[in-house]
Amino acid sequence: MAAPTNTFLTTAAIGNREDLTDIIYRISPTETPLLNMAAKAKATATLHEWQTQDLATAAANAQAEGDDATAVAVTPTVRLSNRTQISAKTVSVAGSQQAVNSAGRKDEMGYQMGLRSLELKRDMEFGLTQNDVTATAPRQSRGLLGWVVDNNSNGGGAYVAASYTANTGQTNGTQRAFTEAQVKSVLQLIFTAGGQPNVIMLPPAAKQTFSTFTGNATRMDKSEDAKLYASVDVYVSDFGEIKAVPNRFQRVRDVFILQSDKLAVAYLRSFQTNDLAKTGDADRKQLLCEYTLECRAPKAHGAVYDIS
Repeated sequence: MAAPTNTFLTTAAIGNREDLTDIIYRISPTETPLLNMAAKAKATATLHEWQTQDLATAAANAQAEGDDATAVAVTPTVRLSNRTQISAKTVSVAGSQQAVNSAGRKDEMGYQMGLRSLELKRDMEFGLTQNDVTATAPRQSRGLLGWVVDNNSNGGGAYVAASYTANTGQTNGTQRAFTEAQVKSVLQLIFTAGGQPNVIMLPPAAKQTFSTFTGNATRMDKSEDAKLYASVDVYVSDFGEIKAVPNRFQRVRDVFILQSDKLAVAYLRSFQTNDLAKTGDADRKQLLCEYTLECRAPKAHGAVYDIS
């Protein structure tokens, strides 16, 4: 039916106020598992260094009566290093935009800086899980992919492990299905090397595959609450409990098995906000930090590489 003649409709009205909610919805993920897991350390130079120490291999130790004491060979420490990386986000907001009445935020600069801080942490999480060591400038921190080389299961073929002493990158192997047997083999390698892993960090699809691993247990469902439990968040291995943590920002072909207390992010300059010079009718600010990944004991970690 049509409206009666001369009915004043909204389509003809002038001056109706807009209906704009005062809430801004955001779906982009902000979880940064590696940043949250790693300890916070202090760097004092752009080349951050630390040392590791291996003990002599265990062996039969029986001495003859009255034998002269003989000094054992000393195993020197190994000196490791990583370069600090500068990451930054800059915001410029026009004076007019600062002055108008905006929906969902009272201060445009504050709102934009809040978004940039979340984006900066996402960028850091992405970089800390990679191994982009090819560029010489600007400086880049070697990420997990460049440190977790000793204990791994890979696709073979063209696979070449990264070198964390020569600052070279890895070559990917042939992708294959992700299996529980791969995880168990890496756990054994880590334990034999002396590590005590407690976290397995996986890309989303691999986390779903991980939840199908059966181990030696029978799953039980509670019929009374009509829930089907399809997730495995803690894996009890022969060498301890492993917490499963999904990470959206690591490569989809990598699964890291980590000892969390042997990882740190060392900051040369922690998160800071700097006011930039005003060159016109706009306010400018920069959010910045300088940091590097400190892999305190590379042999404490492992990985399953080249999964599909």
